Amino acid sequence: MIRRPVVAGHFYPADINELGRTLEFCLGAPTKTPPGRTLGCLVPHAGYSYSGQVAGTVYRRLAPPSRVILLGPRHYPAGQPMAILSEGEWLTPLGAVRIDAPLAAGLKRACPLLREDRVAHEREHAIEVQLPFLQRIAGEFTFVPVVLGTIVLAALEELGEAIARVVETESEPVLLVASSDMNHYESDSLTRPKDRLAIAKILELDPRGLYETVREHDISMCGFAAAIVMLVAARRLGATGAELVSYATSGDVTGDREAVVGYAGIVVR
Repeated sequence: MIRRPVVAGHFYPADINELGRTLEFCLGAPTKTPPGRTLGCLVPHAGYSYSGQVAGTVYRRLAPPSRVILLGPRHYPAGQPMAILSEGEWLTPLGAVRIDAPLAAGLKRACPLLREDRVAHEREHAIEVQLPFLQRIAGEFTFVPVVLGTIVLAALEELGEAIARVVETESEPVLLVASSDMNHYESDSLTRPKDRLAIAKILELDPRGLYETVREHDISMCGFAAAIVMLVAARRLGATGAELVSYATSGDVTGDREAVVGYAGIVVR
């Protein structure tokens, strides 16, 4: 299948030259990649004008990946609760990105909960907005897209463990990218403390703690399921720490502090 962009011209520029300039602005000056392998990261998926610089602070710290598993929320009700695509390519204004068919097949064998499903991916933006960043820093790479419409902890843990088992057997490193925004549409003064609670659990590499914190404190973190899966997998793969590299809210851009969305950029090593 060929999946065409659905939010180009809305979440990010559709014109290749304008997109290049926007990515250059969001990524900023190159940063020396810290020592140690980056196993995973958390990046936001709002429009680039809102969260692009937060995402850019993460991407500019990464060694260019050749294989990526992209995990995101399923914002729309249609589709399977754990939906994967295992063949074809996705288009962006920068060109085509090929799905890593062997890696996807391995994931489906390791986790039978995953279902092949185009419907869940048709309108979903959380993964799409990551691709231009990855194209800019990596050039050629392959990826596997997975969107999650379930918050059943046991299922998320099963997927995370399966991902780790598959990645362990690969001869090349595989980067795990979880896409999520943080708390939604409350005041800045309420959103920041809520987000600090969730971020603390991510920095502690505590997926179950993140699950409990999000539910206990009513934190509307749309991709917390993706973050949990990434953390479960990263821990099994030997993660020893995480770093918050950037945090902002939409109010930092718009000046409106009454109804904001939080954005966090985190790397896991």
